[in-house]
Amino acid sequence: MIVDTHTSIWQSPEQLGVEALARLARPTLFANERVRLLPKADTATHLLAAEPVDRCFVLGFKSRYMQAEIPNRFIADYCAEHADRMIGFAGIDPAEDDCLEQLARIAGEPHLQGLVICPAAQDFHPCDTRAMRTYEQAMKCKLPIIFSSGPYLAARTRLEYARPILLDEIARAFPDLKMVISHLGYPWVDEALTLIRKHEHVLANLAGLLGQPWIAYDALLRACQLEITDKLLFGSDFPFAAAAESIEALYNINQFARGTNLPVIDRENLRQIVENDALGLLGIQAPSGRVLAAWPKNRRLSRGG
Repeated sequence: MIVDTHTSIWQSPEQLGVEALARLARPTLFANERVRLLPKADTATHLLAAEPVDRCFVLGFKSRYMQAEIPNRFIADYCAEHADRMIGFAGIDPAEDDCLEQLARIAGEPHLQGLVICPAAQDFHPCDTRAMRTYEQAMKCKLPIIFSSGPYLAARTRLEYARPILLDEIARAFPDLKMVISHLGYPWVDEALTLIRKHEHVLANLAGLLGQPWIAYDALLRACQLEITDKLLFGSDFPFAAAAESIEALYNINQFARGTNLPVIDRENLRQIVENDALGLLGIQAPSGRVLAAWPKNRRLSRGG
């Protein structure tokens, strides 16, 4: 089974916040002029891009600080319409006074099976008292959390709050809380790798990294050497990349090693990442109502073909 653990949709670009619009728009040559276009993130485009995968996490986003919100109702309705494939993760902002009330409602929504928290884009330290209460409640409700590094990286985001090492205190305080570090913690990849090796229920996805193949290759080599590739999850980072091209990029990651003495990442490690059982590892119910078992560990690094 292939699970894409990191995709986003929105109804309109304004839901991302004003600063995010300028940051997200990509320079494109059109009619001999450089214009900036936002990637298409509508549900029809998302559904088409998700064709190669069996399950797809659809992430919400909410930030009072950024004046941004992709409504959780929108995410839940889309996932309900495609309940055999789509799994919603609700955006929640621990800085809001009614955060725990929102979380209680989310816990009762069958098509929202996890949370997305973005400390850098929500202007709070990850171990803020309000946030710690949120994590405690999420653990009780068995809702895994995807920690995003601030997906839109507007100028106002607080990068000091995006460092993976800040999640260590959370993992110690709530050892049963299932956590995913998005983008493998980039640019602090080593911190993320150290954290997922240290804590049983801390994982990471590769969203966004596969578009930077040398960085991804280097990061995966480190993961192999630490014997933690079984804790890495596939993520396409839609709408910035489609699942098919991201899977292809992962399987072609050894291009840098061809004709050199650089080590090659064993294809079985790459296959395990693509097909890793994110549902089982995160305790998410499959549509059949059963929790799928996690893959057995397979940790190999070779220098051959």
